[in-house]
Amino acid sequence: MTPEPYLTLVSPADILSAIPYLVGFHPAESLIVIGMAEDQIQIAARWNLPLPPDALTPLLPVLEREKITELILVGYGPGPLVTPAIDKARTLATRTGVKVAEALRAEHGRYWSYVCDRPECCLPTGTPYDPTSSPVAAQATVHGMVALPSRQALERTIAPFPGPVRMSMRTATASAIADVRSRLSHSTDVEAFARTFVAEGLVRVRSAIAAQAAGRRLDDTEAARLGLDLTVIRVRDEAWTLIDDAHVPLWKDLTRRLEPRFVPAAASLLAMSSWRAGDSVLAVIALERALTIDPAYSMANLLMHALQHLLSPAMLRGRLPTPAELETAMGTPKAAWLLPLTTLLDDPQESATA
Repeated sequence: MTPEPYLTLVSPADILSAIPYLVGFHPAESLIVIGMAEDQIQIAARWNLPLPPDALTPLLPVLEREKITELILVGYGPGPLVTPAIDKARTLATRTGVKVAEALRAEHGRYWSYVCDRPECCLPTGTPYDPTSSPVAAQATVHGMVALPSRQALERTIAPFPGPVRMSMRTATASAIADVRSRLSHSTDVEAFARTFVAEGLVRVRSAIAAQAAGRRLDDTEAARLGLDLTVIRVRDEAWTLIDDAHVPLWKDLTRRLEPRFVPAAASLLAMSSWRAGDSVLAVIALERALTIDPAYSMANLLMHALQHLLSPAMLRGRLPTPAELETAMGTPKAAWLLPLTTLLDDPQESATA
């Protein structure tokens, strides 16, 4: 949850220039809460406005856990939208004994401070600022931090690939499905088939991670087959136990390339790796993608609950089993493990037009 590298914030303009890099995009109609401890940023959280009831409640344990001593509050939008949210955040800070170092409202390139009423520095008409011209923005860019124009722009970074890429993946997926169906239909021992399928899937997960580490992108056949493998919980959880910050490009690529019904597992793994890397905004967007396709997908729901409650990924990381422990706990693969896969082999769109 700790954004890195740390940025030097000495003025309201610096704060407003840093926020787009801390959350990954230029916010609108949002409340941003930055938590500081020992003059370093420990948390940067965002909520849509208007705030739902009790939306800030998860902040309470976070402030204690991260030993937050100061808050910076920024609301984006008109006063009637922002002020109630700022008031709620200030009340929460008072209850917990945390100092509010700054509280700002920003709109149309101007900002207003809720903690400063001196007209010589805080004009009633607002103070102009340019988030792109600040030294903070230049510093963030040098460090490789990115601020996209909007949340929608960030959503597009994991949107399905269109055109020839989509058609090629559709062909590769159809071929992978045909192969699985053929092997299933010719199998005289479904339990043995399940054991073989899971074993091959575990190998492909590790091979995909190794390929990504070596800078090689999976080809369409490999990607399509891995998409089928990940529908089996044992195979998906192998990837989960091996998850690392460096795996973000692999799971982002698969989230964009796989046929929609095979996306939830890859999108959930993308969320987990992004969250570990400190990008909770991308993690939430990936989970929204997974849950739009399958609202009951358990891994996505678990991670979304953790993110909504501002839990640290370290809390979950320490509770993950090793691959060996996972194998011991789950035991020998069973034919029933393939049920999630078999329910997805038929394309709903093809069935509807048949």
